[in-house]
Amino acid sequence: MSEIPSTFQPPSTDGKPFVPEWLAPPATKEVHDFAKLTTIDLSLLDAPDPTVVADLVATTKRAIKEDGFLYLVNYGVTIEQLHRQFAIAQYLHRNISEEDKDRLLWDPATGLFAGYKPGFGWKREKGAIDGIEHFNFYHEQFSDIHNIPTCVHPFMDEIVAFCEFLTQSVNRRLLRLLSKVLELDDDYLWNKVQSQKGPVGEGYLRHALFHPLGEDTRKLGGGLRMNGHHDYGTTTLLFSVPISCLQIYGNDEKWRYVGYNPGSLVVNLGETLEIISGGHFKATRHRVYQPPSDQAHEQRLSLVLFNAAEGSLRVSPAMESPLIQREGCINEQGVYNGFKTLMDNGMPVPTMKEWREIQIATLPEPNLKKEMKTLEVNGKLMYQRDLFGIPVVIPV
Repeated sequence: MSEIPSTFQPPSTDGKPFVPEWLAPPATKEVHDFAKLTTIDLSLLDAPDPTVVADLVATTKRAIKEDGFLYLVNYGVTIEQLHRQFAIAQYLHRNISEEDKDRLLWDPATGLFAGYKPGFGWKREKGAIDGIEHFNFYHEQFSDIHNIPTCVHPFMDEIVAFCEFLTQSVNRRLLRLLSKVLELDDDYLWNKVQSQKGPVGEGYLRHALFHPLGEDTRKLGGGLRMNGHHDYGTTTLLFSVPISCLQIYGNDEKWRYVGYNPGSLVVNLGETLEIISGGHFKATRHRVYQPPSDQAHEQRLSLVLFNAAEGSLRVSPAMESPLIQREGCINEQGVYNGFKTLMDNGMPVPTMKEWREIQIATLPEPNLKKEMKTLEVNGKLMYQRDLFGIPVVIPV
């Protein structure tokens, strides 16, 4: 098993422009029924005692089957190193020029979120104000400095190094752990599924800034900032922040906030791994909602790495998995069930590139519910999108 660096070694900050420190806002003092996520200590994967590793695998198996979300700790980035990355993201949003906003304006109709998202909806064309700004770094941004806002040019070595560590160390070790859950070779998911081109493969890094909601905007969307959805990729690495906006949909059909766990990664598994695992891994529904009232006046700065599969793949369950051979597939599980139906009927499933691009290009606006088809499932009102003949169902 090849050695993977377990600690982040960032480039020097000497000779660079001054970047103001990111000061984490206070966590909510309100009492909420927060989601109870399992904490996974990634450093235990390298423990010399095989019983420790076996316990880690068993804990992970149970957590991802129940929740699809985890807290990941001891993954190799210190809180100081993490806050430096937040400071750079804050610097980008405070200093990006109007010229760069226009020049680097995104176009989701292309199937990519690449570039700058202004605070008015999820299309290139101006829509209703939603108060959410992004800059999304794809391979094309990392491969040409002119595709990056000028204000962060001096810090690109730090952003690149951070992404490379997250993809080639943190995500690779996480995929090793998940391969162990499937009882496959340690690097099965890394070698056969994960895209590996450049700092982010075919995924992307997002620097997101959520401005406080104005009353009119809040009423228009009912407090919803981003629609309920699954992520389409392999894994999503979201750094825990004090402003509670992320909510997950539990097995009891209730939305719950994910609480603040300083320095940890909030990890969720995407649809790709749900399909590869034959439904044993769960792509969990989640959304972004208005924060508790004592945080309503605060900005929420967010850093997220979306990891993606190799775009040419047409994924199906890894039937060589002893777990799948022994326990079979979980056919009622979400998107996997839709892919299975196509396969059972002898129809080709979409490639991973096609699957993610149609989801981005047809993404409905949170405050335009009329765009979304609704149906009732077990007494619950659901939104449904039909993509390549595959129904994607999300609770209203």
